[in-house]
Formats: sequence, C-alpha cells, structure tokens
Amino acid sequence: MNAPGENTVLLFLFVAILGQVIIANSVPYDYSASFECLAEPLKPQYGGGILVNPEFNDVLKGWVSFGDVKAIHKVSKSGNKYAVAVTGSKPPQAISQKFQLETDKLYAISAWVQVDKGSADVRASVRTPSGFVAVGSVVANASCWSMLKGGLTVNVSGPGDLFFEANNSTAEIWVDNVSFQPFTQEEWKGHHNESADQKNKKPVTVTAADKDGKPIAGAKVTVNPIRTGFPFGTAINAAILKNTDYQKWFASRFTVTTFENEMKWYGTEFTKGHEDFSVADAMLEFAKKNNVHVRGHNVFWDDQNAQMDWVAKLPKPELEQAVAKHLKSVVTRYKGQVIHWDVVNENVHFNFFETKLSPDASTKIFQEVNKIDPDVLLFMNDFNTLENPGDWNAMPDKYLKKFHEIKKGNPKAKMAIGLESHFDAPNIANMRAVLDKMATAGVPIWLTEVDVGGTDAKQAHYLEQILREGYSHPAVQGIVMWASWTPKGCYRMCLTDNQFKNLPVGDLVDSLIKEWKTHAVGTTGEDGSVQAKLAHGEYSVNVTHPATNSSSAHKIKVGPDSHPVYKLEIHH
Repeated sequence: MNAPGENTVLLFLFVAILGQVIIANSVPYDYSASFECLAEPLKPQYGGGILVNPEFNDVLKGWVSFGDVKAIHKVSKSGNKYAVAVTGSKPPQAISQKFQLETDKLYAISAWVQVDKGSADVRASVRTPSGFVAVGSVVANASCWSMLKGGLTVNVSGPGDLFFEANNSTAEIWVDNVSFQPFTQEEWKGHHNESADQKNKKPVTVTAADKDGKPIAGAKVTVNPIRTGFPFGTAINAAILKNTDYQKWFASRFTVTTFENEMKWYGTEFTKGHEDFSVADAMLEFAKKNNVHVRGHNVFWDDQNAQMDWVAKLPKPELEQAVAKHLKSVVTRYKGQVIHWDVVNENVHFNFFETKLSPDASTKIFQEVNKIDPDVLLFMNDFNTLENPGDWNAMPDKYLKKFHEIKKGNPKAKMAIGLESHFDAPNIANMRAVLDKMATAGVPIWLTEVDVGGTDAKQAHYLEQILREGYSHPAVQGIVMWASWTPKGCYRMCLTDNQFKNLPVGDLVDSLIKEWKTHAVGTTGEDGSVQAKLAHGEYSVNVTHPATNSSSAHKIKVGPDSHPVYKLEIHH
C-alpha cells in the first residue's frame, strides 16, 4: 500500500484473506482460448510446455502413432507444418507423445485440430498409470483450425501418453501446435490468489473530514463487512418454510438461492389447468425478507422425462398454447423479482420442445421471455460441460454453438451461461480450461448447481477445489450449490445434519465465506486518508478521533464499478 501522507500510519489488517503466493520462476497461467475456426493455428501456449517438437517443425520427431493409424507430416501452402493421422480404426486415433507424469501436478493442455472433410468431434485423452482419462474436446472442421483446450490433474506418477481420437471413423485428424504444461499445486494456488485479488477486490481510499470538508489526520478508521459482494448461495426447497432452524442457518450465510423444484412447471401446474404458485410465492417472500436474491429456475425443462404426462401427450397446436400460457404466467408473475431465468433447462443434452414444436424452439422461447422480462439475465443451463470431458454431448463447442444460435435470435437479450457442476472427483485443470473456453462468449458465467458425490472427507476436499476455482476465475460471476435440505436427506450433498450442525462440507463452506470477507483498521495521515484493498461488498465504516472526541458511522459499497474514494465526515 502506498502511504498517502508523510506521517501516515497504516495499520490496515486484512483478516481471513488468503495472501498472494509468490513463487520464484513460476509460469503464469494463460487464460486465453478461441472458439473461432481459424485459417491458420495460433502458436502453442507456453511454447508447447514439456512437449518435444510441438509445432512439427522437425517432421514427426518425438511423436509416434497411437492405435491403428499412419502418421504423416504435411506442409500447407502457407508453409505451416502439421501432423496428419490416416486411420482405419474405430474410433480413429491419432499421433501420440510420451512423457513422465508427476503426482499432484496439474497439466494445462491445448492443441489446434482440423479434419480433412466435414466435421468431427475430437477428444484429447491421456493414458496414465491409472487408465485412460479424457482431458479435453473440440468440434473440428475441414478447411480451418479449431482450438482444443483441456487439462489433467494427476494423482499417480508414471508414464503417460497424450493422444487424440475422433467419433468419425472416416476422418483424418490433423494436429498442430500442441501444448502440455505442468504446474505445481503451489503455482495453481498462486494463480487463484492473483486472479481472485484482481477480480473480486478493489483499492479503496477512505478520507476523514470535518463539516467544512477539511481533512482530519489521526482519525481511526474501522471497516467491517456487512454483506459480501460475490454472489454465493445454495438451493432451497419448501422444507425451509416450516423450519425456523433451517431459516436461521441459511439466511445467516448466503446471498443468492435457487428453488429446487417449486418454480418449475411440474411444481406449479402438475394437473392441467390447476396452477398453484403458493409455495413458490412463500419461498420468494422468505428470500426477500432476508435480502437473498433468487434465480428463476426454470421456465421450461427440455428433458422428455421432466414433462408431466398431460404435457407429453399434447399434439403440437395444443402444446404451443400450453407453452405460451405457462411462459406468460410464470415470467409475468415473477418479473422484476428474480435476478435470472434458466429459460430452457438442459437444452444441450435434451430436445423435447425442439422435437415437438420446431428446431428453433429454444430461440423462440428465449425471445418470448425477453419480451416480458427484458432486464433480467437469461441463462442456458446444462450439465457435464464443466465436470465431464468424456461426455461427447456436452462438449464446450456444442454448448457454445447452441448458445450463439439463441443469442443470434435474441440480439438485445442479456444472456448468460449456467454450468451446473455436478462433480464426482473433479479434474480441476480441465475445469479451468473449460471456463476459459466458455469465457470466449463474453457473457457472465455462473456455476449454478454445484455439488460433489460421495460421503467421506474427500467430498469437502473436492468441494473446496471446485469453489476456489470458480471464485477465482475471471469469467465466473456467481456460485450456487445444489444442497437444499429435507428431513429425508439431500440430492447428493448435505451441508448440515438434521439439527443444522455443520457436516465437513458445511464447515468448509463457512470457512470460505469467512475467508472471502475483508476487515480493515487504520489511522488517517496528514491528508486525512487511508488506503486498503477490499473485497466487493457492503461495509460499515466507523471513524473516530480521540483528540476531539468525535465519531461517525457510515456505510459504503465496494464493487467493480464503484467510486474508489469515500469522503466521510466526522461529527462532534
């Protein structure tokens, strides 16, 4: 911190903030990614990392064939050199390079991929001592290069092989400018701290002044958090309405929530023509009373199995009428009361409305929601894009393709990306890479339904990794966990027992909430000011001057767009 005056005494103490880790010779993480299909590939990230001959400038040195393939070295008309895998296997596999994997290291992986005709889904995998692991994917096309970006988290040291495979048995896989960069756990945490500090905190100057505006030196300034600025919460359900212990536990911690089922179509009109919003209304009032923002979840769900029997059986004309009626009913009712709408939930994986109504059904539904509630963020929301690189249907490119189709049909809509994040053992390196790729859309990203499978201590360990990665990533603007409580248990992850005593995951959540807050104490210098770096949020500020027996209490808000200077008057 820079001293604002010659005699300034700065005593700002930052409580529960993880300090920046500085590591000699550490490699900065490259958050860049590309969704565009380019005529020429970009240079490999990190200069290729630990790979030999990553740009194929030395023919195929360091590379071998993997599977039933014949590897060929080619040079384009522009002089670009690359490798081609001509295959006869199903699924086709491409060239590979061997290396030594090290326990507890995280590997950032990227490559530029093309196919000789049409398009194909191409996946990068690594053969590890524990088996084959999918580490990234991309939709590759003919005539241009697409960026695959992924990652690998290693638990066992030993030999490894990076290779590429496609779901098109007749495609030639072209590969260029590959990178495989290792990071230690300490380096990875250093990236967290640096990014979180830049994204979620802001330098602030507090100036104490008298009623005439003259600065006051020697005043003590105490800053305490009231409400954190980074949106963090968990889902709730109707059980909270009748349980005061649940209400107290929830409201004392979180700033945002999602209703588990109560706002969904089957939660409000299970029987045709009999709408009942009473439970959702009551939950919304509870949230408002406790200053908790609500995500609207959801207008529709594209899963065939999520439809009521009467909806699934409707012929097209009647289904169109029912969809229009429900859309108008739920969106109009909660317009201005929710901060988001999950509009057509899981429409990357499923297509009930596209099949029943039209291929552009999602786009049309987004259009209608935007007409009624134009100021709210409209989300696509889906699973496995972030958590499972082995799911061909959830590839980042496929999510983004659907997203851009809908956005093109809704140029004025405020759109956003929702990544559900139902994890088992997370591949944290791949999680960061996918967030990089999704960030190319240039819209807010939220982790909307975070949970972790399992019941042992690893659940809390894995949840911590996921939450830290989300909190620190430059593109992530909020996190909601999928951990609503019922007397019979939770979906996959409970934060408390039935007496609302924290389980290990609940303790972890509390520790992070505490860590993400900032407190400060300091004394003004000759110019009447002190400086600090505060996390975004609302604060109470007390200014006292013992010599004049004067004091003053104030409230300030710190955010990415807030003014960095606060001039506070002391009253006698």
